[in-house]
Parts: sequence; structure tokens; C-alpha cells
Amino acid sequence: MTNVLTQPRPIRLKGRSFLALALSPELPFEDWLARLDDLAARSAGFFLRRPVVLDIDGLDIDRNELRELLSQLGQRNVRIMGIEGARPSLLGSDLPPAMTDGRPASDFEPPSAGTEQIVEQHAEEEVVEETAIQTVQARAIPSMIVTEPVRSGQSLFFPEGDVTVIGSVASGAEVVAGGSIHIYGTLRGRALAGTTGNASARIFCRKLEAELIAIDGFYKTAEDMEPDLRGQAVHIWLEGETVKTGTLG
Repeated sequence: MTNVLTQPRPIRLKGRSFLALALSPELPFEDWLARLDDLAARSAGFFLRRPVVLDIDGLDIDRNELRELLSQLGQRNVRIMGIEGARPSLLGSDLPPAMTDGRPASDFEPPSAGTEQIVEQHAEEEVVEETAIQTVQARAIPSMIVTEPVRSGQSLFFPEGDVTVIGSVASGAEVVAGGSIHIYGTLRGRALAGTTGNASARIFCRKLEAELIAIDGFYKTAEDMEPDLRGQAVHIWLEGETVKTGTLG
């Protein structure tokens, strides 16, 4: 009998880029965790579904202290996907992996204790807008309408569905949606649609000046976009693994 050897199919590896929130704890951890609890109390759901990296660069701690910090964060439903700036002696197989070469993005500025909140009711949605962070809880309709511009440093995060902004998105700001994104002004910041695995999500904007656009994890940066589309009203969609962009006629 002749043995026939077949060539196995190669495993397909795909690269993806994700925006992550970096937490930089300070000593003593008890005081820093208290401030984190205050942020969570004023911005419910802020860490929900967000990838988080723990930046401990420069901290004089041992492995037990790191484990205790991770445990405390876990109890607060903050899941750490990786650790940045850690000495090799601090890491182990039971801890999140080391991460390096992260590119800085705009900071998330948490609201101060006295920040005034503007609450607007629209149909069965409740939109809470804060000075630097906007979080949304949808009750029935998986869509959200924002009637003010999204300013630099703000993060508009709505994984439940579509987002419509009646205004512009400034440079350094981002809109993250589980569904499609509609910008009725200039898109200068970042727009990430279909973030919960919705490849049919789309992005529409009246004027394209974006830093980054993404659908279902596939993205284009400003350098990758066609020069003739800058400043135009555009429609952005996904074909396979390619982000397509065209003008709106």
C-alpha cells in the first residue's frame, strides 16, 4: 500500500489594529482605585467592552502587588488585555502578556466631580453628554442622535447600534459604533463603525478630513485615503477585507 501525504492547508493569519484605553495607575494604589471608582460612578459603563492596557512604566512594585492590582481591577469589571512597561521579572504565565510599541492617541479626559451633565430624551433613548466623555444607554431603539459637535478629546461610544451626529467630529475625537455612523458635518477625528462584528455597517459624512476610518476592525488612516476624496461628501463601506470609499452624488 502506498502512503499518500497531503499538504495541509496553511493557517491564515490576519493583522488587525484596535484602539485600546491605557490605564496608568499611581501609588498608593488605594487612592488611585478610589479615584477610578469615582470615575466609574459618574460614567457608568465606561469600561464596558473597551480593550484596556495597564501601563505600569516607572512603578516600583513587585509581582504580588501587580497581581493584587489586577485582582482589584477585575472586581471592578476592568479586564486587562496586556501590560505595558513591565520588567520581565514581574510577568508570568498567569498574568496578561507584555505589550510594546503602542502608538499614542488622544487622551480620554474623565469629567471632574462638578461637571454639569446635559440629559436629553429622544424617543426611548437616553443620551448623557459630559465635558469629555459621552456614554449612552439605549432602552429600545438601537440608534443614537447627538445634536452637538463632538469636541477634541471626546469619545462617543455606542456599541448597541447606529450613531448620527448633527454636527462635526473634531480632530482628536472619536465616534465608535456597533452599527453605522452618520456625520452631518466634517469628520476630522476617528470613526469606527461595526465594532461588534457588523461588516455591513457603513460610514457617511458630509466632509471627509478623517484621521482614521474603520469598519469591523479593517481601517484606513489619513495617509491611506485617496487625496481626491479629502473634503468631499463620502460613503464608506467594506468589501471583503477592503475598506471602500466613494463620493456621495
